[in-house]
Amino acid sequence: MQNTLSKVSNEIIVSHMNQFKFDKDKYILNDSYKISFYDKNRELLFGSIDEKLENTLGFIHKKDSLKLIDNSTVGHLGIWYIALEDFSFSSKLNSLKYQIIFIFLFVYSIISIVGVYLAKLFLKPINDERVRLNNFIKDTTHELNTPISAIVMSSSSENINEKQLERIKFSANRVSEIYKDLTFLFLEDKIEKKLENLELSKIIKEQIDSFEPIFSRKKLNIIIKLEEFSFYINNDDFIRLFNNLFSNAVKYNNIGGFIEVELKNKSLSIKDNGIGIEESKLDDIFKRFFRATNQSGGFGLGLNIVDKICKKYNLKLEIRSIENKETTFKIFF
Repeated sequence: MQNTLSKVSNEIIVSHMNQFKFDKDKYILNDSYKISFYDKNRELLFGSIDEKLENTLGFIHKKDSLKLIDNSTVGHLGIWYIALEDFSFSSKLNSLKYQIIFIFLFVYSIISIVGVYLAKLFLKPINDERVRLNNFIKDTTHELNTPISAIVMSSSSENINEKQLERIKFSANRVSEIYKDLTFLFLEDKIEKKLENLELSKIIKEQIDSFEPIFSRKKLNIIIKLEEFSFYINNDDFIRLFNNLFSNAVKYNNIGGFIEVELKNKSLSIKDNGIGIEESKLDDIFKRFFRATNQSGGFGLGLNIVDKICKKYNLKLEIRSIENKETTFKIFF
């Protein structure tokens, strides 16, 4: 509106100075706005606005329009005041409001979508951990229920035979192993541990003997190659380390398979020809509650314990596995 009035005023001044005819009709007949021209006494000379000129200059806001009064012609051609009224102000304002509302809703929608995505992204680890914890509770219940049921059933008769007694020992040993694993994980920092210079080959033999009822059921061939070797470590920690690796070799082996235990050159290797581990899962097998397969029992604590013990005593752990062929865990002291 200001640009239009400036243009009109300049044209009036130039027309007066050069004695040209001022073409007022191109402004008066314009459909975009209404315009009127007034004399020194604010009396209408000509134009499309029939109202009396207000005693003010500048912008006047009305209900349905916006009016601008200008006096920059300073009397040229007898014109002292020009009034320009625009009735599109309301519609433009409404259009602007709708645009603002649309942009706000659009931006709000984008922010909401991004917010939901980020919320899911940030909550995913928590949800995954919750799922793993729920599975751990279920698996623990199942793992404890099996040996406890076997003990109850085997001890229910008055005359316990040798087979029932063997089943009770086996089940009690399994409950003991589960208890020791849970104790190691959740009470490790609260237990004072004594370090000793242990003869590892002797402990390995003892532990393999304790697994005899388990691997004999699967008719496994146990190959033992042990050299005398001593290492400064807590006795229970080493037993947890060896037992978890050996029990996995038994658990995930095939009937009639073999397990080779070798202690040589400051390293301990446990090799089996069982089901193996998928290559894509090798990076995750040491995570707590992770299970590479559902083929056998367990609740994903064993290898996590092995990893913790190795890190605690700065032991290097290597794993090589070919699916459906063999797996080898090797520890360097």
